[in-house]
Amino acid sequence: MHHKVVLIPGDGIGPEVAQAAQAVLSATGLEIEWFEHQAGVAALESGSSEVLPAETIEAVKQHGVALKGPCTTPVGEGFSSVNVALRKGLDLYGAVRPVRNLDGLKTRYSDVDVIVVRENTEGLYAGIENVIKKGIVTSIKLVTEEASRRIARFAFEYAVKRQRSKVTVFHKANIMKKSDGLFIKCAREEHQNFSESIEYEEMIIDAACMRLVQDPTIFDVILCENFYGDLISDLVAGFVGGIGVTPGANFGQKCSVFEAVHGSAPDIAGLNVANPLALIMTGVMMLRYLAEQTGDQDCEQAANQIRDAYSACLAAGERTSDLGGDLTTSQFANAVIKRL
Repeated sequence: MHHKVVLIPGDGIGPEVAQAAQAVLSATGLEIEWFEHQAGVAALESGSSEVLPAETIEAVKQHGVALKGPCTTPVGEGFSSVNVALRKGLDLYGAVRPVRNLDGLKTRYSDVDVIVVRENTEGLYAGIENVIKKGIVTSIKLVTEEASRRIARFAFEYAVKRQRSKVTVFHKANIMKKSDGLFIKCAREEHQNFSESIEYEEMIIDAACMRLVQDPTIFDVILCENFYGDLISDLVAGFVGGIGVTPGANFGQKCSVFEAVHGSAPDIAGLNVANPLALIMTGVMMLRYLAEQTGDQDCEQAANQIRDAYSACLAAGERTSDLGGDLTTSQFANAVIKRL
């Protein structure tokens, strides 16, 4: 099948890692037509007055899927976050971060295999802040039944599709009885439709963090509201080597954006030393999504081939410098391609 994908290279090391990921995906033999659009500083440098041009949003809406590198939002210049603007503009309500140990990468933890599902549109990150008077500021946590039900249903459906067995909701409903209380109420009720296939549990988030660092293997799928999910997803990434070796995706009803969650690292941009693994892994997530959306099993097969190839590279010590190796960005991509 022929697939159309929007490519948003991003800033800093973004174009380099995007090119590497693109090369690996193309080497599988899949027919992918790429439509490149800009966001972040790259968009401003190309003449746009916005860090997220309207044509980029429209392209993702038209084609339904995008692969995105890291983008930079200028600090203190009145621009809103690229990622926040993408989520709002495309209603990307479900953020997913799969985290697992990789072959050959030794960390303090082993057998980690957890998926963090994060509500992506409201909570404290809704950005509702007010100055009451000088020296007093409020920040409102927005929680709606519609969004809470939607993300809970998504988490259970995702768990079933990925053959997972348990969803754990992290919350603070013992203190925030109304907001977090509504979130877990919706999760409980949505679970009733999945009770035969998915185990369900709730955990107060401070105790959950303690349990995570004690033994992350007891968790399977973690469901969080927006702010908690932002923190927890980076925390669990640290168990397996950091956000440089974890993929990410943002799902909506009509389109989805797959993105590396690390930064743009402008200090090493253009040096061909950045690790493209996170975006390659993100590309694997994208292929599985395309297989589900279109029924093209070649995408699923290609996803498995890429996963096996980069795993073999890591196990053999073929890595970039951040992982203790000596390969450049392009050399690592070529090593993966060679093993396909």
